Amino acid sequence: MSKLTDVPKRILIGRALRSDRLGETLLPKRIALPVFASDPLSSVAYAPGEVLLVLSIAGASAYTFSPWIAAAVVILMFTVVASYRQNVHAYPSGGGDYEVANTNLGPKAGLTVASALLVDYVLTVAVSISSGVENLGSAVHFVIEHKVLCAIGIIVLLTLMNLRGVKESGKLFAIPTYVFVTGVFVMIAWGAFKGVVLDRTMQAPTADFTIRPEHEGIAGFALVFLLLRAFSSGCAALTGVEAISNGVPAFRKPKSRNAATTLLLMGALAVTMFCGIIGLAMATHVKMAEKPAHDLLHDGVPVGPEYVQDPVISQVAAAVFGDGTFFFVVLAAATALVLFLAANTAYNGFPLLGSILAQDRYLPRQLHTRGDRLAFSNGIVLLAGAAILLVWIYDADSTKLIQLYIVGVFVSFTLSQTGMVRHWNRLLRTQQDPAKRRRMIRSRAINAFGAFFTGLVLIVVLVTKFTHGAWVALLGMAIFFVTMTAIRKHYDRVARELAAPEGPSDDSIRPARVHSIVLVSKIHRPTLRAVAYAKLMRSDKLEALSINVDPTETKALTEEWERRGINVPLKVLDSPYREITRPVVDYVKSLRRESPRDVVSVIIPEYVVGRWFEHLLHNQSALRLKGRLLFTPGVMVTSVPYQLRSSEVAKERAKKNQDWNAPGSVRRGLVETGPQRPSGRGEPNGKE
Repeated sequence: MSKLTDVPKRILIGRALRSDRLGETLLPKRIALPVFASDPLSSVAYAPGEVLLVLSIAGASAYTFSPWIAAAVVILMFTVVASYRQNVHAYPSGGGDYEVANTNLGPKAGLTVASALLVDYVLTVAVSISSGVENLGSAVHFVIEHKVLCAIGIIVLLTLMNLRGVKESGKLFAIPTYVFVTGVFVMIAWGAFKGVVLDRTMQAPTADFTIRPEHEGIAGFALVFLLLRAFSSGCAALTGVEAISNGVPAFRKPKSRNAATTLLLMGALAVTMFCGIIGLAMATHVKMAEKPAHDLLHDGVPVGPEYVQDPVISQVAAAVFGDGTFFFVVLAAATALVLFLAANTAYNGFPLLGSILAQDRYLPRQLHTRGDRLAFSNGIVLLAGAAILLVWIYDADSTKLIQLYIVGVFVSFTLSQTGMVRHWNRLLRTQQDPAKRRRMIRSRAINAFGAFFTGLVLIVVLVTKFTHGAWVALLGMAIFFVTMTAIRKHYDRVARELAAPEGPSDDSIRPARVHSIVLVSKIHRPTLRAVAYAKLMRSDKLEALSINVDPTETKALTEEWERRGINVPLKVLDSPYREITRPVVDYVKSLRRESPRDVVSVIIPEYVVGRWFEHLLHNQSALRLKGRLLFTPGVMVTSVPYQLRSSEVAKERAKKNQDWNAPGSVRRGLVETGPQRPSGRGEPNGKE
């Protein structure tokens, strides 16, 4: 079985890496930017469109508010970036928002942030992939006709790329991300040059369309609510900002400074592209509608269900470069590709956060294990599975999925910045140096403004998006919170049960006697070896045990036993229903009832085979029996292996592969020296 799975595994994800090569996977800033910031950078492909879609409810005249909404998004972006630059310097160990909230606001706040981030990471993958499929589908009809299948296939492909390791996937993602960013800036610059310097008129493909408003003459509170809803949709441009604070350990040294620089660069690029596309959309008269088939009119007639509404960025590119031109095709391809790769932000954030939560015993400890390529493979696979489920449920429709979006990220923003305010307050109580106090007061002011602003946006998002699907995200957060709380309680209960007492206990008292039982099905080499081993143990009582399923075979066994003169008594148990496991378990339990202070040692002879299919043909009864005996107190189970000739095949294979770790072994990787994450997060040092 090992060889059957090893070959495709090596082909798909490459050879395993030694733990001491973990440092080689660290990222320079030029690779870290596309790895951790591809989500907010790529969001300019759909965030402007979401703003226009919401405003279209009031008709094309409402588009005049889009520059003001863009300005509010810019202010919010720089506020969040400035706040998180304080985070990465204060908490560089990779805990991010979870660590900040947990340390400063308590475990419940930390779990709330963790739940919000986990949900947001899953949605990041689902939304980015679905949006990329829709962008690609505008050019390739097969994709849009089978968009769920295509989206799932891309998630699987992206998962395999990340299983190969962060650094390798980062190199693959860097080129399309930089091509996309360059393409957008060229489009903005060329569009501005054509419009301002050359004074040319640029028309989007939908410039001649009109919009049938769902609600005419919106004013007063209804207009304010509509603008707030459009602003909350535009805030999708901020998703993924927190991933850099969670991914500080993946940066090269100096980690905090490199992460802070990457944050600033990401914020500047994202807001410039977002504002540029909004401006060009206004200049080229782009028209968008939530229900284009009914609400978009051409010459007064609805465009109908056959019409495919292209994203804003595609329409702007057609107006600036010309539909079908070289630059248009390059930007369209880069946009679709970078949307797929934007999910990589979540593929780096989710597994790392899952690892920290597992270390703190809020998630299964398997999520803290590094895989063959030194990535947190179990977390990557879990994220992919959850995203595939969402894509399947929502038919890979980004418009439906985006309504669930950004709730979680603003929960984490708000609690994290509130926690940072408490962090600075605590340090200021003991800091006497005037220069350091001034820096701390400035940082506290930044985080306080960030907490206020993101908290206000969170309220706006909840009010405007709750009935449109945000309740699903809140439900997901609640499920994660309850699940992680239950897991922590389980681990705590197990730890209390396993804790070694200071004084003598039943576990440290020597058993009165050892009653050894050798299981016998027939007399062959494995049986003789097991009997010889049992004699070596010098038990107080030793007997062989056989189950009478076939009277003829049992009679032959007893005669052969006596003929050979094996000086170990053979006990035969009848099994009228031809069972093997239950009679053995019942007999062992009866021995325990007769002498509770005795230990029963069950010795099982087993074959060692080398080929995967041979595992299916041998030792099945032994496996079932061991599984049952594990639940019987006071019973020890010992396997006595007998190597068949085919086991040499496995031995030779092991020699060939001795340079790399065997699949399935636990590899947590190296723990780097440097600033440690503060304890006080529910357990000392986060250990089991």
